[in-house]
Amino acid sequence: MFKAVGLYNNVWSVIIVFTVIQAAFGTYQVEGAADEDGRGPSIWDTFSRTPGKVWNGDTGDVACDHYHRWESDLDLMAELGLDAYRFSIAWSRILPTGTGEINRAGVDFYSRLVDGLLARGIRPVATLYHWDLPQPLEDAGGWPERATADAFERYAEVVGAALGDRIHTWTTLNEPWCSAYLGYGQGGHAPGRHEPAAALAAVHHLNLAHGRAIQALRATSTGAPEYSVTLNFHVLRGRGAGADEAVRRIDALANRAFTGPMLRGAYPDDLLADTAGVTDWAFVREGDLAVIAQPIDVLGVNYYSTATVSLWDGVAEQQQNDGHKGAAGGTAWPGSDRIVEFVAQDPPFTDMGWNIAPDGLEELLVSLSEQFPQQPLMITENGAAFPDEVAPGGAVHDAARVDYLQRHLTAAHRAIARGVDLRGYFVWSLLDNFEWGYGYAKRFGVVRVDFDTLERTVKDSGHWYAALTQTRSIPAPTRVG
Repeated sequence: MFKAVGLYNNVWSVIIVFTVIQAAFGTYQVEGAADEDGRGPSIWDTFSRTPGKVWNGDTGDVACDHYHRWESDLDLMAELGLDAYRFSIAWSRILPTGTGEINRAGVDFYSRLVDGLLARGIRPVATLYHWDLPQPLEDAGGWPERATADAFERYAEVVGAALGDRIHTWTTLNEPWCSAYLGYGQGGHAPGRHEPAAALAAVHHLNLAHGRAIQALRATSTGAPEYSVTLNFHVLRGRGAGADEAVRRIDALANRAFTGPMLRGAYPDDLLADTAGVTDWAFVREGDLAVIAQPIDVLGVNYYSTATVSLWDGVAEQQQNDGHKGAAGGTAWPGSDRIVEFVAQDPPFTDMGWNIAPDGLEELLVSLSEQFPQQPLMITENGAAFPDEVAPGGAVHDAARVDYLQRHLTAAHRAIARGVDLRGYFVWSLLDNFEWGYGYAKRFGVVRVDFDTLERTVKDSGHWYAALTQTRSIPAPTRVG
């Protein structure tokens, strides 16, 4: 189990952070080799190759070429002193159609990767699903269909049997909120559908897939791995009249739709009431909730920014201002003329347009600890995109990213001091990579990737992070080169 320094002796220092410092990748974002060694197409292959879906027509066909450069990338991780590597497995490398025959070349790739990590003293933390559903399963209906959860269970069995003797931590899903709502509701992520009822069905079948996968991994893993899931939580601020109601509604839809069944064994009553005009939730079958509520060793927490919401009276205001952007940008709720709208926040912002709010991370960790006092937590993603510039001589002086990381790690330490059982921290991300709908336009890495030559260059933030791993304390910002 990952531990935070200070939890052993109850001695705290403003500079001490974690005994485990880590970095993370998503498979489609870094691997490349899209058509090699038997890999089948995923929904992100289809989506990114569809004109107008991704900035500049970028795809993950090559990405960071991690599939071919994994050994040198692992050497780089070792040089930076990382304790663990959170990677994802491409479902369609293991089962090219999502079901059917196992692709041994895919299994062998991840087996070599895991062995390479262990040889360098780096703990393998494997995520089964980071949004890249095999395209044949989407053709059959995708996550709104129960059969996709059935297929995911078999996929978990296959990888559990192949790698479960060496994996340190299994993570079933990464950010199912994105898979369900952005993929099937809002449409900005693959597969790009705009179907509210399908999005809610996807929520349930992703939850069900999580529970079934935990059972399958436990049954097939012969080592002693830990089990987890990673959720991206909405840290909400309300604005204007009805602010509390706006926060409640989004909290139910974005947060408690997952923590309710996974950690409490039930969907929130207010969520079911709020969405009654969209679906009757008949896809929830007897016994599902017991399967979903599998005990986990650690809850992964992804945090980047806060969100501000308000209630907008869609009928009255649209009569006065037809075309108000809230009508398009808000979330309509059945049985009500009012709409929950995400509103602009105060600066400063990252290059993604997300506000920088380290206090939100502390607030989130403390809140989760209070809601689920027996559940250890892990920060599985935190980081920032900025428009990095390469200085003469090749250095990347990303002071804004160093400041972001320093402030958020300090906030995490404040949460530990307040009694939160926080086991470690993953920076997002090690390498610049394919940032989904933004293609290669947004850079999150502490290591720069030249997407023409694929050369890696450690940024100032990477050197700063390496000092963190070596000293186990938050270093003062320094400029390298």
